[in-house]
This record gives sequence, structure tokens and C-alpha cells, in this order.
Amino acid sequence: MKKTTLCFLFLFMNCTNQQNNWTTLFDGKDVSHWRGFKQNDFPFDGWSLKNSTLKTIVGGNKIDIITKKTYKDFELVLEWKVSPSGNSGIFYFATEEGDYIWQTAPEMQVLDNTAHHDGKRNVTSAGALYDLIAPIQDVSKKVGEFNEARIIVRSNQVEHWLNGTKILNYEHGSEEVRGLIANSKFASMPLFAKENTGHIGLQHHGEEVWYRNIKIREL
Repeated sequence: MKKTTLCFLFLFMNCTNQQNNWTTLFDGKDVSHWRGFKQNDFPFDGWSLKNSTLKTIVGGNKIDIITKKTYKDFELVLEWKVSPSGNSGIFYFATEEGDYIWQTAPEMQVLDNTAHHDGKRNVTSAGALYDLIAPIQDVSKKVGEFNEARIIVRSNQVEHWLNGTKILNYEHGSEEVRGLIANSKFASMPLFAKENTGHIGLQHHGEEVWYRNIKIREL
């Protein structure tokens, strides 16, 4: 076999392996990768399966859900939409040491920017590193449409993407980020953003939010 053919096969096999190392965390019906925060089982009293989505139940148990597995370097992709004035969040590096997930985990904001009061501040708008770093622009879609969110973490370098646009990046654990935390509401939370490995979490804030097509790959 010629050397060029061997090189082509190697590149093809390497590319195929990269494409196939995704793990589907939610395919529209299977919640076996998830459980309630500080619970052993999935909280069906707070979340429902509807039209191939994970949907919060308004008036139900307001409990956040987390992946059973923890992640360090990863690429997470999912789609979300919210109801009018809806609010939720995508957490990462979450632990269960605190009483609530947001006491430990950084959050990519999920929001109706037009009607929710958090949309009036860029640093708490859709896609933001909640209350710490604002997105460079608002690329969120109108209420009722699905947005594609992507979070990439590699060696503490974190990127937030929304609808195909990289809207912010930062170095987790850096002096700059520690300074932002010290001047935020998280300053009084000693466990916040201390870990670089943890669960992925989805927030039940009380309003309706839908998630679908959730997948992750470890980098």
C-alpha cells in the first residue's frame, strides 16, 4: 500500500473518531444521564418530557437537574427556548457541596432578554457568564424560537457560543475572573467557581423552559 494511501486512511479514521466521540445526554426521551441536584433519581415532579424536549413544570418541584457524570475539558451543545419573561441557566463545574447549585457553578444565562428584568443588564443577559461577563452582542432569538448554545472548555479556557457566534471567552480561575467574583454577589460564596471539574446542570427557575438535542464530548 502506498504511503499516501496510508496517510489518507489515517486522516480519515482520525476524523471519524472525532465525529463519533459525542455522548448524547438527552435524545428526546432518555433521561438516564440526569438526576436531581442532591437527589438519586430524575425529578419528574419538576420536569417533564414533551415533544422531544426536557421541559420545566411550572408550579412543580423547582429543582435543578445535573448530569450523573462530571466533566473537566468538554464541548457541550444544546438547544433552548423560554416562555415570555422566562429565565433559566446552564451550569458547569457544579458540585453538591452547597445548598444550591449556583453557590458553586458558573452559569451561562438562558433568558428572554426582551421582557425579563435581567435582560436590562448585559452582564445578566442571554449567553452571559451570569453576573460576571457580558456577551459581546445579543444574538438571542425571539421568544418561542430555539437557540443553540455551545460551551467549550479546554485547559481552563472557556468559550460561550450562541447561535453560531462566540459571545465571550475567559480563563477560569484567573486573577481577572477572581477580581470580578470579588465584586459580585458571589463574593460571599466561598465555594463558587473553585473547581475545574464538575457536573453540567440545567436550572428550574420557576418559568417554562425547554431543552433539546443535548450532547457533549470530552476534549
